[in-house]
Amino acid sequence: MEHFINWLFGVLALPKVGLPAVFLISLVSATLLPMGSEPAVFGYVKLNPEMLWPTIVVATLGNTIGGMIDWWMGYGAKLAVIRLRERRRLHGAAGAVPRARRNGQPTLGAKYFAWMRRYGPATLLLSWLPVIGDPLCTLAGWLRLPWGACLIYMAIGKLLRYLAVTGLLLWVPDSFWSGILAPLRALAG
Repeated sequence: MEHFINWLFGVLALPKVGLPAVFLISLVSATLLPMGSEPAVFGYVKLNPEMLWPTIVVATLGNTIGGMIDWWMGYGAKLAVIRLRERRRLHGAAGAVPRARRNGQPTLGAKYFAWMRRYGPATLLLSWLPVIGDPLCTLAGWLRLPWGACLIYMAIGKLLRYLAVTGLLLWVPDSFWSGILAPLRALAG
């Protein structure tokens, strides 16, 4: 996997390709693959400060489309499960698998389902969060939350993330980053 990611970053070298690379990296990082788009966005903005707003818009667009791909995967998975259960029912197999419970309490997954049903598409304002953001998008599709509302909330959340992260990184002076990266440079060679 690491070899593939290194190859991908070599192909999408930011100074050569630019905004299409930011878009593609943002799109791929919004799926269930373990990548982050912030380094690409920040690197491109540092190389081309005049491209701040186009970079944020392109990254938000790519990340939102990736999140909607997750939504459609969840939606498709739900349809597949419904068809599988229907097929089993028609063939007389056991219908439903009982849900696991611990000490009479619902599972963690059941709690997430209840939370998503309670707050609806607005939960996708949190779709930018590491680790839980992509599964939130998939769960929204599984629960068949309204596509348009999910798209809007997801785009707002991801836009706010890029604004906050890029603004914070640009606000911190370069000398700070040089100090943090100095030990890594010493290790590298």
